[in-house]
Amino acid sequence: MHNPDQQRQRLLRLALTCNALFSLASGLFITLADRFVVHSLGLADGSSLMSLGIGLIAFAIFLFLSARRPLIRVFLARIIVLMDVLWVICSYALLFIVPFSFGGTWMVVIVADVVLAFGIAQWLGIRKIRKGELHA
Repeated sequence: MHNPDQQRQRLLRLALTCNALFSLASGLFITLADRFVVHSLGLADGSSLMSLGIGLIAFAIFLFLSARRPLIRVFLARIIVLMDVLWVICSYALLFIVPFSFGGTWMVVIVADVVLAFGIAQWLGIRKIRKGELHA
C-alpha cells in the first residue's frame, strides 16, 4: 500500500473486512444451527432464521468484495454504514416486540453492539478518506 489513497483507506478496509468475517461467521452459524439458535433466543418452535443466515452470508460476500477493491467506493461504504445502523435500530426495536429469552435478549444486544462498533469504525474510515481528499 504505497499509494496515499490506499493508505487513507486502511481503516475502512480493515473495518469492512472484520464486518465481513463477523457477518459470515454469524450467517454460517445461524444457517447450520438454526434450531439451536431459535431455541437459544427463546423463539417459538416453528420459527426459522434460515433466511437471516443466508442474508448475512450474502452481505458478507458484498462486504468482502467492497473491501478488496483497489479503491473502496465511499458511496458504497456509506450505504454499508447505513445498513449497520439500521441493523442496530431494528435489533433494539425487536427487544420491545419479540419475547426473547433472557439469554436471547443478551445475544441480540451483544450482536447489535458489535455491529454498531463496525459501523463507527467504517464511518471513521470514511472520514479519514474525506479528510485526506481535502488536504490533497
